[in-house]
Amino acid sequence: MSSSSYSREREPAANQLLDYAKKHQSDDGSATNTAGNPLIYKDAMETVGPKGLALLEDWNFIDEMAHFDRERIPERVVHAKGAGAFGYFEVTHDITAYTAAVPFAAIGKKTPIAVRFSQVTLEMGSSDTVRDPRGFAVKFYTEDGIWDLVGNNTPIFFIRDPILFPSFIHILKRNPVTHLRDADMFWDFFSLRPETTHQLMVLFSDRGIPSNFRHMHGYGSNTFSFVNAYGHQFYCKFHYKTDQGISNLDPNKATQIAGTDPDYFLRDLYNNIAKGNYPSWTLYVQVMTPEEASHYKFDPFDVTKVWYHADFPLIPVGKIVLNKNPSNYFAEVEQLAFNPAHLIPGIGPSPDRNLQGRLFAYGDTHRYRLGPNYQQLPVNSAYRVKSFSRDGPQTIDSQGGAPIYHPNSFGGPDSDQRAKAISHTTAVSGNTGWYDLGGEDNFTQARALYVRVLDEGGRSRLINNIAGNLKDANETIQARTVRNFAQVDEDFESLIASALESSFRARMQ
Repeated sequence: MSSSSYSREREPAANQLLDYAKKHQSDDGSATNTAGNPLIYKDAMETVGPKGLALLEDWNFIDEMAHFDRERIPERVVHAKGAGAFGYFEVTHDITAYTAAVPFAAIGKKTPIAVRFSQVTLEMGSSDTVRDPRGFAVKFYTEDGIWDLVGNNTPIFFIRDPILFPSFIHILKRNPVTHLRDADMFWDFFSLRPETTHQLMVLFSDRGIPSNFRHMHGYGSNTFSFVNAYGHQFYCKFHYKTDQGISNLDPNKATQIAGTDPDYFLRDLYNNIAKGNYPSWTLYVQVMTPEEASHYKFDPFDVTKVWYHADFPLIPVGKIVLNKNPSNYFAEVEQLAFNPAHLIPGIGPSPDRNLQGRLFAYGDTHRYRLGPNYQQLPVNSAYRVKSFSRDGPQTIDSQGGAPIYHPNSFGGPDSDQRAKAISHTTAVSGNTGWYDLGGEDNFTQARALYVRVLDEGGRSRLINNIAGNLKDANETIQARTVRNFAQVDEDFESLIASALESSFRARMQ
């Protein structure tokens, strides 16, 4: 068998270097340092004689080694491991009655996008097939700048208030003493914050381990606002439904894959795009008027709850299509940075308390991880920037000699009146204070999930998945957790308690 026929049988990811070699056969093969200076000799550093000391004047060695020492940037504190791709969003249905945002301006309009899928809690080296929420973030490169729609593969989240987010992430990470995952930390927090019950049940359902990134839905999760060309405001939620169909992994199969191919999802996405099997999602929105929001049966800005489709049907908008792999993972995926505060005219935030906290947190973590000019990196940059921010590490675009202050008399940019006309507003009233919303209705939608959404097999697997994890927590925390599940459904409580008892007896034998 020839080498060329062998290479054709391999998956596209395995052929990356062969593909590169074919495309660059005529290139000049001379190596340089990072300044473009030719390297005299690449296979040895400069020394005094063959066994003598190294020389400080070997600036090519120093150049490469100094860069190598700084190759890694801090990994994301959450969403550390992920995969990315590029493509486009195409409008298929008119929603200009609700929003004047430029990506939705006309049927047939296409907007370039970047998408990053990720695990939420684990480290860069973890397996793709663990039970974990998945991030699903979309960056739109629009004429009005960057719009980042930053969500997950679930329509809800664990907590309402962002002050709890650091604690929530800490219990999913490692115990600071043992450096191991800790079931007591995990279940203690969840049992003390019953608002987590709905998302917790989704996590331990079949959808807690999707079969790959292509076969899972995505959601903006938080509530946002729309403003149309007439200045009329609406509230909205974003849903992106996989056109490939939902597919999940059996936990035993997921464990097997984790031991043989921890990059299973990353490989699947790369290979399918390389083969021309471009994954796609249909984008929908739900729309609610401010009047409806003020009288709805529950707080529509509560991220632990879904808006009922019977009350607010899904409205089709367009297609998300991924048709291009990154040309370099570090430059285009590891440095890809999303921020919910990147909102364009016609789309704004809402009183969603969880979103309000995210508006600060994401940009701040990027400034720490990538530097103050992270938005100037090519993969994050807008088509046009006329701001008053200058200098700082890794400045790429200093905007020439444009004025760096406002107001000015020298042609510097001014407020955008079109953007002002379609910007959101929020009426506020009340006294300042610290209002814990954890005691609101935490179980109605969790009960609907258990009783009406899951079939008998799905309920059985949910119970076994919960019990299989909860068994490692101490008995006090187990009892408190089971009491919480009793408020979902008495049958649910008794079956989890029975599964825990069976697990205990099995360990005693």
